[in-house]
Amino acid sequence: MQGALDWNAPGTAQESVAPQLQAADPTQWPVQADWSALVGDFWASATGQALQAFLRQRLDSGAVIYPPQPLRALALTPLSEVRVVILGQDPYHGPGQAEGLAFSVPPGVRIPPSLRNMFKELQRDLGLATPANGSLVRWAGQGVLLLNTCLTVEDGQPACHAGRGWEVLTDSLIRCCSETGDPKLFLLWGAHAQKKAALIDSTRHQVLRANHPSPLSASRGPLPFLGCGHFGAVNHWLKSSGQAPVAW
Repeated sequence: MQGALDWNAPGTAQESVAPQLQAADPTQWPVQADWSALVGDFWASATGQALQAFLRQRLDSGAVIYPPQPLRALALTPLSEVRVVILGQDPYHGPGQAEGLAFSVPPGVRIPPSLRNMFKELQRDLGLATPANGSLVRWAGQGVLLLNTCLTVEDGQPACHAGRGWEVLTDSLIRCCSETGDPKLFLLWGAHAQKKAALIDSTRHQVLRANHPSPLSASRGPLPFLGCGHFGAVNHWLKSSGQAPVAW
């Protein structure tokens, strides 16, 4: 868990990693050094041990679990560099989709509907063209923590690992982001993410809320996602605090 892999460098583990989880072994899930103590304490806890046992049992039974690197968000974005936090729910449950970052899919994978709406809002808000692929690794490298609240899922079974212990870890990560370092901006899209607002010190941080970008909710209710202007608001807030904007 000590060092993070350079997932963008040619010839590294990204090229050989399987598209699904291979073992319930946290030592194979590297994170940046400043996340290590928190993550290590979780795996040493009763909840962390129970989660590992559950994942081992599911793998032994032949379950196909995604993504191959559940802690990849913590490998790509050090705690010390987090400026923006985007919360998702659980990983995509289709083959080849989940890459360990909320809302993100690897290059070459069809862009899912929620992410497609995120790109539509980027175009409407900032005039940006639709990216060539759905990988958000470029955001993670700029201090945008793309964190799902549950970090594994089984093929074709959305939310099937909810309540198995991941939320204890991810709540701790959200709380750590709130308590550590400079003020940040949290984007809470949808009711599930908005329940995490209680973990965030809103006197120190900016919290923006909208409906989830899913087509079922993106245009509905008093806080529609399409038209929310959150991407521009993030960059305005960053600039006003003397930071470089995110190159979305």
